[in-house]
Amino acid sequence: MQSVSIGEIQKNISLITKLKESVSVIDKRKNKIIAIITPTHENSVIDELAGKYTHLAKNIKDKDLNTAREKAMIEAMREKYGISH
Repeated sequence: MQSVSIGEIQKNISLITKLKESVSVIDKRKNKIIAIITPTHENSVIDELAGKYTHLAKNIKDKDLNTAREKAMIEAMREKYGISH
């Protein structure tokens, strides 16, 4: 979790609009956490864990992460080595 001061939020409001993970707002004078801001948009676990195979994971509709990862790897190997199905 990232930490941000109130002044930083006032200077750059895009910190909140482009939020991808939870952020704690800190009062620097009292050195206390004032608030915790969480994003409203949930990121897909498949997109986060796919890494360099993200473009292949977009076509996968499976909810099971292991199956989705296997399909992405198989598709990447087919693309890399020219294997047709």
